[in-house]
Amino acid sequence: MLSKNFKYPDTKAFNFVVDTLHDRGVHLHDLAQMAYNLQSQFLPNLTVDECYENLIQVLHKRELLNNAMVALELDRLCQEGKIKEPLESIIKNDAGVFGVDEALAIQIAEIYGTIGVTNFGYMDRVKNGIIRQYDRDTKHVNTFIDDLLGAIVAALCGKLAHKYA
Repeated sequence: MLSKNFKYPDTKAFNFVVDTLHDRGVHLHDLAQMAYNLQSQFLPNLTVDECYENLIQVLHKRELLNNAMVALELDRLCQEGKIKEPLESIIKNDAGVFGVDEALAIQIAEIYGTIGVTNFGYMDRVKNGIIRQYDRDTKHVNTFIDDLLGAIVAALCGKLAHKYA
């Protein structure tokens, strides 16, 4: 059980996720642009700046931060060869029957309901933009990050849809 004196490190968790994404080559503006591209047809007055502002809010959700930290660390540990077999091979090869990467991502997308989940499913299927880049990179372990990025954009799309409903 947690110590009663423990306070969730919101700022440190947010910084960890944003800094790790940045270190992996992810620019938050690219994620905002992806959400804009998906939602602007439904929200004609939407701007990329508004998407970015809402992205920062989405990235402060603890549910997102928890899953993102786990996902990013699993990719890193696997890349460094610090996960025991057979799990390391399963993650390195992004085995189709693994599904844990999608499960973590779906939990993020679900923060904003079915709109988030359906947007995640779409992005996981078409793998546009930066998601495609990570999905096709064979030099690094990206089993979790590609789904994580899709989930973040999906959650942002859900937030925007709820905001204007």
